[in-house]
Amino acid sequence: MEKSYKEYLHKITTFIFDVDGVLTDGILHITTDGRMHREMNVKDGFAMKEALNRGFNLCIITGGTDEGVRLRLQALGIQDVFLGAHEKMKQLNEYLEKENIAPENVLYMGDDIPDYPVMKIVGLPTAPQDAVKEIKEISKYVSHKNGGKGCVRDVIEQVLKVQGKWMQGFDAGGH
Repeated sequence: MEKSYKEYLHKITTFIFDVDGVLTDGILHITTDGRMHREMNVKDGFAMKEALNRGFNLCIITGGTDEGVRLRLQALGIQDVFLGAHEKMKQLNEYLEKENIAPENVLYMGDDIPDYPVMKIVGLPTAPQDAVKEIKEISKYVSHKNGGKGCVRDVIEQVLKVQGKWMQGFDAGGH
């Protein structure tokens, strides 16, 4: 019998996310001068910041090249942001080696075919509800939330709750 994804939550030390279709809904608003605008969910942002505050590693690997995305993520405290990553295995291997992280301790969330190779080697491959069929098939967990609509918060919150690190300091009135 295949293990439930919940059995992997205790081992997670590292979150790695794609951007378009995961942190965003995948829709690009393109202006007449060619600039692209994306929307990100503040609940996902809060959860990523909490994960960092609780000692988790957090990395972004995306094919997109928008420096505005990097600025938003850095404002949340995320330093490991790989833009223009069309061969995501290269950036994944570089990051895991640099930080001395075992693949089995990684939760990765992706939504489309470029995420496939990475998702095949991490401990907990996950996907938003609206990910493509091939990605959902190899995911150990598919969020009930769509990309850009809280799927990142969903997986981070589950890991932090299982590890007793969710709401630390908030229930005592401080942070």
